[in-house]
Amino acid sequence: MVFRVVPGCVLCAVAVVSTSPTAGAAPDPCTASGLAATASGVLNGASGYLDSHPDANNVLTTAVSQSPADARSSVRGYFLGHPGELLDLKNIAQPLIDLRGQCNTAVSPGQLATLFDALSG
Repeated sequence: MVFRVVPGCVLCAVAVVSTSPTAGAAPDPCTASGLAATASGVLNGASGYLDSHPDANNVLTTAVSQSPADARSSVRGYFLGHPGELLDLKNIAQPLIDLRGQCNTAVSPGQLATLFDALSG
């Protein structure tokens, strides 16, 4: 009788372990943690790319301190002259674009900044 119960328990344990979410499982992309994971990957990719493309990095860094119209003009002008870099950065950002469509929502950099401001105060 003991031998019949033990194999059954082992099978139950295997079933539970194989169907339980693991600690390394990807979060639901439409949750705050999923968005954070996606944004983190995009920002990490953009950081590495911009480190290896100092002219693009300088244009975007300078744009932060310009008026919106001047920033738009300088960024647009730079990337019109460097379409390959624009395409590279669009590909890096693609996971966030995909997330917008998948989750039927959009998160702007301003919304992220507002969140960080609220959490840091």
